[in-house]
Amino acid sequence: MEDAEQLYLDMVKRGVTYLLYGQEMLTPVVPDNFVERMVVGALRWKKVLAMKRIPVDQRNRMEGRDWPPLALTMIGMERLNNVQACMEDALAKDVPGDLIEAGTWRGGAGIFMRAILKAYGVTNRSLWIADSFEGLPTPDPKQFPADEFYVDDVPTFLAVGLEQVKQGFKRFGLLDDQVHFAKGWFKDTLPSLADKRWAVVRIDADMYESTMQALEMLYPNLSVGGYVIVDDYGGLDSCRDAVDHYRKRNAIIEEVRKVDWTAVYWQKLQ
Repeated sequence: MEDAEQLYLDMVKRGVTYLLYGQEMLTPVVPDNFVERMVVGALRWKKVLAMKRIPVDQRNRMEGRDWPPLALTMIGMERLNNVQACMEDALAKDVPGDLIEAGTWRGGAGIFMRAILKAYGVTNRSLWIADSFEGLPTPDPKQFPADEFYVDDVPTFLAVGLEQVKQGFKRFGLLDDQVHFAKGWFKDTLPSLADKRWAVVRIDADMYESTMQALEMLYPNLSVGGYVIVDDYGGLDSCRDAVDHYRKRNAIIEEVRKVDWTAVYWQKLQ
């Protein structure tokens, strides 16, 4: 049975990353002419360039370094392995609480979290998926200067609707009454979960404001022995600043451990 559980979870990981299938990826069409490149750059190239499809770089997909056109997650295998390790430890040690992912995109990491509960026959815990399902919020750089980067450049690619995410869970046979969705901006939805306890909290919120809101509203109810996982700590200054400021303000001394080139996690010990 142990081999069957691990084979199932490995297949789900490869499914949500789309590594099971032949695939292509999107990449910007960059002009060859220097003057054209300068003009396009001045017009904020991320918005105006056409996109073309090229064969996927398997290593980049494994490491979560691309924006896949078809996969249900972009976080890569190492981060999925970390989610599995944190959840398995929390389950083995009977750490009280449910699981939550704050920021889900197409839902792939959440699907995998539900698969772990299914693999181990856990029926007394719920998975919560909190997301606007409309992409990132409009940045407020006056209140949160670290989010200046997002002004006029909020990626529309990150906006994935709730029904599309639910369809992803259905495709894996994992949409059931143990999965709950909190739709809306964190400031509006997370306070309604204030009575919940958490065993694992995964935050993938990109911006300073959203990351800070997730930490402020979820971390106090993380059980001792539980884990918080933060995506984009190494890749985005806005995310890293929010984590560092929150930890300093609350005198959190547990070691921040590196997952891969961008994600980190720590275990709550007190």
